[in-house]
Amino acid sequence: MIVNQSALTSMYKSFKVLFNETFKNAETYREKVATEVPSTTRENAYKWLGSFPRLREWIGERQVKQLAAHDYAIKNKSFEATIEVDRDDIEDDQYGIYRPMIEEMGRAAKAHPDILVFEVLNKGFENFCYDGQYFFDTDHPVKGQSVSNFQGGSGTPWFLLDTTRAIKPIIFQMRRKPQFVSLDKVDDENVFMKKKFLYGVDYRGNAGYGLWQLAYASKQDLTAENYASARAAMMSFKDDEGVALGIKPNLLVVPPSLEGAAKEILENERDANGATNKWRNTADLLVVPYLA
Repeated sequence: MIVNQSALTSMYKSFKVLFNETFKNAETYREKVATEVPSTTRENAYKWLGSFPRLREWIGERQVKQLAAHDYAIKNKSFEATIEVDRDDIEDDQYGIYRPMIEEMGRAAKAHPDILVFEVLNKGFENFCYDGQYFFDTDHPVKGQSVSNFQGGSGTPWFLLDTTRAIKPIIFQMRRKPQFVSLDKVDDENVFMKKKFLYGVDYRGNAGYGLWQLAYASKQDLTAENYASARAAMMSFKDDEGVALGIKPNLLVVPPSLEGAAKEILENERDANGATNKWRNTADLLVVPYLA
């Protein structure tokens, strides 16, 4: 192939179509546990977190609920991946060997926000949320009392979530969507100095914490008893006025190593003693490779 700008433009278009098609079809998990929030600046502030709206009987004037002064923000980060294509491979019509790399770049670009989201979930035992406590903690302050959304233990963590609300337990913040880009002009410095054409993807965003009340974590063994205890604890959560929040967990999130135990609880018709499994279908199951 004669390496001129026309040929390079054609190759770029071919790579971009391949990237976009793979990106479009790649499987993701984050939408099940995270609310995607558009971002238009360097960081987003979430001062309204923790202020659950509630209706009351209208007697006299409206009572305006003041938003709590939480100081929680998620700062956007930049991410990229880049590959190089040797000029000799283009001249020799061998650039097709890079197609799998372009496909993998598309898959990786779609998957990376998932990695961020589940890393945030997995690190909820050591990262702070809007109330200044660890996201999974035993002493979240609620009207002068300590409320726990962590069952304790020291084993492999599993998570029970309520994902039915307008805001989910995790927030994924998108500043700029992934874009396929190139540095592939015949007179680019990287071509002149190294005879390499560059192709890549970049985007801006980040993940952080939503409402801790919608998530419960455990490092105890994943048994029916511990699952039942976690459900009961979540459904007993109340707001600052002592009114039940109406939380009903609907999603059990586990790493691959706990898939079997989770299926026994949520899918088996009978328990280990042969009795009817009363926890069957009480939540959906999400097995996440990024939690391994």
